[in-house]
Amino acid sequence: MLGVLAGAFIGLGSLAFLLVKADASLGFATSQWLGGLVFSIGLLLVVVAGAELFTGNNLLALAWADGQIGTREVLRNWVLVCAANFVGAAGLAVLVYLSGHTGAHGGAVAQQVVKVALAKQALPWQEALFRGVLCNVLVCLAVWMAMAGRSVIDKAVAIVPPVATFVAAGFEHSIANMYFFPLAMMVQASDPALAAHPVTWAGLGLNLLPVIAGNLLGGSVLVGLTYHLIYRRRAPD
Repeated sequence: MLGVLAGAFIGLGSLAFLLVKADASLGFATSQWLGGLVFSIGLLLVVVAGAELFTGNNLLALAWADGQIGTREVLRNWVLVCAANFVGAAGLAVLVYLSGHTGAHGGAVAQQVVKVALAKQALPWQEALFRGVLCNVLVCLAVWMAMAGRSVIDKAVAIVPPVATFVAAGFEHSIANMYFFPLAMMVQASDPALAAHPVTWAGLGLNLLPVIAGNLLGGSVLVGLTYHLIYRRRAPD
């Protein structure tokens, strides 16, 4: 249930991102940074309201390396949470589509989600992989810093800058993509004019495979295991 909530929370951040990107009057840098700023509501909801997010849970590598949990427990958590995140993100996409939200701004939101999904579908696997790495380095750093905060304001200050940076840079977040793709497919199914270049389930799979791998590498290795090496407990002499 917590995984489903986290998928929906990231979906809400993605919804806000699309609203900003649908405004063609904004310049590139402005729309990227504003989009990143509003997208950060997703991770803020996960951390403050409480939920289980696959990309943040990549930090379980810290506990695994310290011997506090086993390999089976880590893998079980990652698989179950990732699957639940998909249910939450795709489920929110269905609700958003049924609400008619994609017709906002004269259908600009619908056009934007298709544009975003097509761009992600067309990414070469190596670009998707490394964008996934860089994304989750920033996401896990945001979660790591948020653990030092005592108040909601503390956590927001820790979370917003790294998340806004990865979104503005165009890096790849696997759970956000679980919202964009289903919504784009539903939009195309209802509007043939937007279906000249179809967004497909195969395209989603080919995107998610390298992005999930990149998220795992960035979060668990470059952040989790790095901090384990830095702060590992040494046996007394």
